[in-house]
Amino acid sequence: MRAFRPGLVPTLVVLALLPVLVGLGIWQLSRAEEKRQLLAGYEARRNAEPIAITDLERLPDPAYVRVRLQGHFDDQHSLLLDSRIRAGKPGVELLQPFYDQASGLWLLVNRGWLPWPDRRTPPQFDTPHQALALDAWVYVPPGASFELKHVEGTEWPQLVNQVEPRTLWQKLGRGGLPFELRIEPGLAAYEADWPVVAMGPEKHLGYAVQWFAMAAALCALFIYFGFRQARETTDEPSPRSA
Repeated sequence: MRAFRPGLVPTLVVLALLPVLVGLGIWQLSRAEEKRQLLAGYEARRNAEPIAITDLERLPDPAYVRVRLQGHFDDQHSLLLDSRIRAGKPGVELLQPFYDQASGLWLLVNRGWLPWPDRRTPPQFDTPHQALALDAWVYVPPGASFELKHVEGTEWPQLVNQVEPRTLWQKLGRGGLPFELRIEPGLAAYEADWPVVAMGPEKHLGYAVQWFAMAAALCALFIYFGFRQARETTDEPSPRSA
């Protein structure tokens, strides 16, 4: 069998990098599985019948649960969530307080995306004034909770970068739930087709393949140069033969 002499430095490099590359690949696989479970749970909840707001308060995990609303919008205190890009176009998401008559609570309802091609002109929108029956679902943002900040001016509608419903209810002196509800497509909705996750499981699988491929390439190079180094060392003439 041909000798294998990779050398000390290449061996140390491989020992340092290989666990990192393999670990990153395994981590991407776990993230893909998490996204699959999240999407499966989302589909199950989104296909279920909507529940009343009074039932929603008793759920330990309300994320993506469908709810049935009966009431009216408050068109005097609208929020425009800034920096929402769709298909490369700038825009905002319109959020308005909604009074649910059955529960007597206020809810912050996201009515969807609006284009904003010219920041010198405020986005235009209409608000239904009659009583409405709406279906929506609870949106729980991943990571840290949102905060109401970066307000431009004091007049309504207010342009904000982030929204925290609790802060809004405190500011308005109202009793409301600490959730953002995203409206389902209908007469009161604008563009209301939100993605569940920013990156799907297939993206994570693609990244995992890349990390494992880099690990395999590193091993292949290590083996190749190890045998090559051994061959070159063997082929060198000894001092006596010279």
